[in-house]
Order: sequence, then structure tokens, then C-alpha cells
Amino acid sequence: MSGHLTSHEDGGTPTTPCGRKAIFDVARGLSVVSMVLFHLCYDLRYLQGVPLGFFRPPLQDVWRASTSWTFLFVAGCMCSFSRNGMRRALRYALVAVTVFVATSIASVDTPISFGIMFCMAASTLVDELLGRLGLSPRGVPAAIALLCLFVVLLHLPQGTIGMGAARLGVPRVLYATPCLAFLGLPGPGFASGDYYPLLPYCLMYLCGAAMGRSWEDHGHPRWFDAVSCRPLEGIGRHALPIYLLHQPVILGLLALVR
Repeated sequence: MSGHLTSHEDGGTPTTPCGRKAIFDVARGLSVVSMVLFHLCYDLRYLQGVPLGFFRPPLQDVWRASTSWTFLFVAGCMCSFSRNGMRRALRYALVAVTVFVATSIASVDTPISFGIMFCMAASTLVDELLGRLGLSPRGVPAAIALLCLFVVLLHLPQGTIGMGAARLGVPRVLYATPCLAFLGLPGPGFASGDYYPLLPYCLMYLCGAAMGRSWEDHGHPRWFDAVSCRPLEGIGRHALPIYLLHQPVILGLLALVR
């Protein structure tokens, strides 16, 4: 989940002949607000010891998923408007490295090595490479197929694939090396404060890319133009700076009132 200009290569929502599609900024803004509130609750409960009875599974898991999946889907939707995928991937990668260094130095919690910014950088690179091979995901059928595959592989990092009674175990030998954590196969002793490996999360990103290109080809639904909320749009256009700064701000405020 960064916009400062209307060109999406700078992280913003694209412009169209009919004007800016505010729905993308609104969706991103809602996710940013959700993320900040989630991390506030996390810090209060796990770092400050405040007994927040509601902040536990399954609500905690659903809340986290709703935020991160929206980030990835919306970022994927923007691929069709990006003029330079490589530059966009590099921007995300720089943020990911910054987060890793900052969380390692701060030592407040487990350092974030393969967090959502890593996933967005890697997924943007994957989409760019697929495009150069003429294999860009495009259209509703492709989006549905990618979404289904995402669901099937959702628990790959935990060692299983499939759903419900049809869930199968993945051979443990694939998790024996520390070198495949980025792919979704964390090895012994792997730890990351936030973990969004390529599989399955790149598939949600590519699902968004397929939908974005479908809307590019066939036009956006008319109700898109009815969605507007200036405060959320402003937050959504500045998602990356907020992502970088919100945790230091939260921790600083909690330190002052402790």
C-alpha cells in the first residue's frame, strides 16, 4: 500500500478523461486508517500490556487480513496505470528496506524482514516481468482464477494447501532451508514481525492487476464515480509516508502517556 502525484508511477491514483477515480484513494485510505488502529491495539496489548479482551483471534486475524488484502488488491489494480513498473517496485523495495533497518535498530519487536512492502515490491516486479513476456493477467476470469489459487495456497507458510477437509500437507523438506522464506516456505527459526511472502500474497496482487486491466479495457462501473470521501482520499494519497511514520508516532505517544 503512497500517492503524491496523479501519475501512479508515483504511487497515486490514476487520472482518466473523466477525472480522478476517488474510489481507489478511498479504499486505500480506509485500509490505512484500519492499519493504524490495528497497530495501536497491537502495541497497547503486546508491548504495553493493556488487557484488550477483544483484540484476539478470530477478530485479530480477520482485521489484519482485511487491511493487508485490500492494500495488495488496490496496488495490483494500479498496475495498468503505471508508466514504470520497475521504478515502482524499487520505491516499494526502498520502503521495505527502511522498515527492516528501523525495526532491527529499534528492537521493540521482531524485525520485519518480509513484510507487506516487500510483498508489494516483489509482486510489482513479478507483474512487470509477466508483462514483458506478454503474460500480464487480464480480465475477470483471470482475476477469479488468481483469487481461487490465493485461497488454496493461503496456508502454505503454515505447511498446508487446500481448504477444509481437502487440505493437504506440504512436504516438510521444502521448509528445511532458510532460503525460501521469501517464497512462502519459512525455514527453521525464521521470524518476522510481519510476514507476507510471495505465495500466496502475490496472487492477491495479481488478482487486482487483472481486474484493473479489465476495467481499463471495458470501463469502470458507473458507481465508482459516486464514491467520494475527501478525508479518506487525502489519507489514501499519502499511504506510504503514513505507513512509514505511524508506528514511531504511536510508540512515541504511548511512551509519553505511560
